[in-house]
Amino acid sequence: MPWMNASVAFTVNHAVTSELSREFIAFACELGVLRFGEFKTKAGRLSPYFFNAGLFSDGASLSRLSDFYARRVLAAGVEFDVLFGPAYKGIPLAAGAAMALAGLGHNTPYAYNRKEAKDHGEGGTLVGAPLKGRVLIIDDVISAGTSVRESVDLIRAAGATPAAVLIALDRQERGQGELSAVQEVERNYGIPVISVASLTDLIEYLSGHPELENKLAAVRDYRARYGID
Repeated sequence: MPWMNASVAFTVNHAVTSELSREFIAFACELGVLRFGEFKTKAGRLSPYFFNAGLFSDGASLSRLSDFYARRVLAAGVEFDVLFGPAYKGIPLAAGAAMALAGLGHNTPYAYNRKEAKDHGEGGTLVGAPLKGRVLIIDDVISAGTSVRESVDLIRAAGATPAAVLIALDRQERGQGELSAVQEVERNYGIPVISVASLTDLIEYLSGHPELENKLAAVRDYRARYGID
């Protein structure tokens, strides 16, 4: 809508992304992808919730997840030419997002990498469309940022430009320092990280659902201890 001023556009986009976040959290809870209890993280912390994107493991759930990715990145207004899915979890996510974007009128090529270079056939570590122009990296979460670093290196080595990273959930949790893994990626590579939902969204969702409010105190306490400002 070209007549919109910046403040109106922000309000519209914020409303869209907030609704998407609520829908996504409800969907993840329904499938058991988002679980509550006591779970040990890679950092050795005991988290009151756990997000396992590997449980989007059938056609229907992957299709809906892909739709969330597509709608979220379009709402963000990020410009990109190619989707990139880092091996292994990012591969079906990039393929699914490409199909969802095509269904929304945005036919976008996608690529992914192999963990080990192929020494026959076409060879190399990259599969799919050529990496050129602005490349959107798609993954489930960012923990240590290793996958993003490897992806950025591959994209730049191909002569392309990393445009942004799109993830399902931002835990908004400090890493080794005061920044979260997401903030470290944004600082280190100068690219935005877009999430379908965040810990803030999860807390808001729990607050509005009486059947889940008994999980709220533990999640809030965890954020108070390990969350970013």
